[in-house]
Amino acid sequence: MRNFLLSLSLVALSTSAFSQAQIYKLHPVFIFSFTRYIQWPDAANGGDFVIKVVGDSPIIAELEAMAKQKKAGDRTIKIMKVATAAQADNCSMVFIPAAQSGTLNDVIQKIGVKPTLIVTEEAGMAAKGSDINFITKDGKLAFELNQTPINKKGLKVSTELTRLAILI
Repeated sequence: MRNFLLSLSLVALSTSAFSQAQIYKLHPVFIFSFTRYIQWPDAANGGDFVIKVVGDSPIIAELEAMAKQKKAGDRTIKIMKVATAAQADNCSMVFIPAAQSGTLNDVIQKIGVKPTLIVTEEAGMAAKGSDINFITKDGKLAFELNQTPINKKGLKVSTELTRLAILI
């Protein structure tokens, strides 16, 4: 657990001089940590751990590289690009890039209370219903955590992850 906290702290500290494209290289570190420190209901733990990305984003290549090296527990991580919010179901996690932020409400409606984590990256998205939202705070990569929708989906967030988050 201490290694996890140290790793995320170092990642957050190292982003101050990075461009947005370089920050995308850091997102997978956080996303992989989310797979480890968020518990999905037993019924949602079969098959591959599918992460869908809505629209085009440089994060796709970074997530694919992470998926080649890591697993979500004993589950293979698969990355899928989807064109619309209507295709953002039947997965463990959905990533909505800033350019697709307008699809958040459609994704929320599509997913409902299914155990799918919604991750976004534009200021204000956690307050609008995203589960986790990446932000840059004081030049550092950070994340907001909205526990209300997470709890409704039956997902359980570890205390360690909660301590690192900006709670909404």
